Amino acid sequence: MVGLPYDCLANPLGAVRSTFDKAVSSGSNLAALDGKDWGAAEVFRQFLFDDGGLSQVPLLNSSTMKWVQPNTLVRFRGMIQDMLGNEFYVGAYKDGDKWRTSKFADAAHGPSDASSDMRIWERRLLYCTHVPGQNSWVECLPDAIRNPYIGAISPVREKRQREDEATMSDINMVEPGHAIEDSPNSKKMREDGVALEPFHLQKVVTDGSASNSSIPPVERNSFSCLVKIYDSPESDLKLNDVFEFVGIFTFDPDLTVSRDDNEVMDDFCEDALLCLPPSKVPRLHCVVHRKLGASDLVSSPQLELTIPAIKEIREALIGHLTAVLGYDRLAAEYILLHLLSKVHARVDEVAVGKLSLNLTCFNKESMSVFGNNLKLAVGSLMPFTECLPLTVDYLNSVTLAPKKDYNTNRLVSGLLQLAEGSHLTVDETPLQSGTLNSTGLENVQALKSMMESQKVHYDFTYYKMEMPADVQILILSEGKSNILPADLVLPFRPTSVDSSSGVDGEMLKAWRWYLATMKSLPHSIEPHLQKAIEDDLVAARQADRSLGREDFSRWLTMGRLMSVSFGATCLSMEHWQMVKELERLRKERLQGNL
Repeated sequence: MVGLPYDCLANPLGAVRSTFDKAVSSGSNLAALDGKDWGAAEVFRQFLFDDGGLSQVPLLNSSTMKWVQPNTLVRFRGMIQDMLGNEFYVGAYKDGDKWRTSKFADAAHGPSDASSDMRIWERRLLYCTHVPGQNSWVECLPDAIRNPYIGAISPVREKRQREDEATMSDINMVEPGHAIEDSPNSKKMREDGVALEPFHLQKVVTDGSASNSSIPPVERNSFSCLVKIYDSPESDLKLNDVFEFVGIFTFDPDLTVSRDDNEVMDDFCEDALLCLPPSKVPRLHCVVHRKLGASDLVSSPQLELTIPAIKEIREALIGHLTAVLGYDRLAAEYILLHLLSKVHARVDEVAVGKLSLNLTCFNKESMSVFGNNLKLAVGSLMPFTECLPLTVDYLNSVTLAPKKDYNTNRLVSGLLQLAEGSHLTVDETPLQSGTLNSTGLENVQALKSMMESQKVHYDFTYYKMEMPADVQILILSEGKSNILPADLVLPFRPTSVDSSSGVDGEMLKAWRWYLATMKSLPHSIEPHLQKAIEDDLVAARQADRSLGREDFSRWLTMGRLMSVSFGATCLSMEHWQMVKELERLRKERLQGNL
């Protein structure tokens, strides 16, 4: 292929229009180009992957937002929080005798004359946010570099920066007791210094055709983006999936869409959010996208990845978790299996592979030491983590499951709208006796449904829709949780407080890689071992008639997790015996705790 005629980083629209001109001049029918790629995507794929240009494309986030220039190529990593349907736009129009395209561009680049010959095309609209609970170390990966063309601040950027600073000053003058103080999520984001950025949807918009629009607040996420998708099958993108979108960034503070300025395009804009200017909702016109898993968010360790090396990483991680848990090695072994769990199949209503864990014997004092240390440790190991302090007042006042707001036509996110592979720690130690109202009962049912079947019921007022989830749930409580029946219950028995000085950075990277990689390993059980396991299950059933199918299913899950924790893809008798020993010790501890 001949060298690229334009700079795909600084002038991606040039590449789009160049390939369009070539397609038209070669005799391609405009109808044949409707909703199809005419070669632009291939140009970007060559630059990004064949020529190694992906590492030069900056990540778009709240830090880089103010410096990245409009109409340049960026990457955005985020979760699909809402799917807004399709949008009609002028994809091609005639300018004199020449056809031009507005693909991958905002409406303002369409024809100025309503009588112009034009072609109306469609694109999909996704409302994406930074992944809920995403830990800061994920953004600090080596590929999150600045782009070479991000230079001095342009006059437009200087103007916007001054406006942003003025806006922040005004907002910071809000007195306690106002509506902005009511939400615990809003308070947390203000404390983090990220909730009130001017490009979020939390501001009330007063300009353009959306002056009377009611825009839902951003509840948990510090950054959001409207992603426009072209030439992609609908099945490729699903709600709550985490993607990396590479596309053309548009954010012009002086650009507005109104009926006077662009009557043609406004006829197709019925949603207030979509009609907002890019100064209120950053747009990303996607040219390439890929789904991200946990392994895509961690760095590979600088060591030879052999089975002995994996065993060494495992033992070091167990040692670390043991120290964090007050030298309770049994609890550390169960935490490791819990962190490696994932839903790998669904049989009827059973989510095969999940392994929720309830650590008991926590009180206010032990929670402040060991509970907090454990939450910090999990946050340093897993990409997405959330913590939920459970109280009656909290359950009665919040909505945990997402709910459709028909006034704004938006899906209002709840705490349980989480990305695949997220970890949720539920702290029950603040829970005291009280009465749950209807909201509280719904929230408890939502939590139980997520724990038992890994499903969340999204509230669409007239009906509820089941959405599959894959969230690891850890409950810390004084006694066995009566609200959330976990797969495993283990009394926590620390012996001392760890006084070590921290963890080596390279070892931390190795642990993150280990957890992300081992949990995705395939697994099987050889026929000869199946018979031995069946005999063990029969013997266990004869010794304890209370054991049922759920217990046997849990043991098989633990056997799989024990195998992959050593880097093995096939269950061995050694690993099966280790599971049996763990369960024997757990049963002894439970009986001793009665």
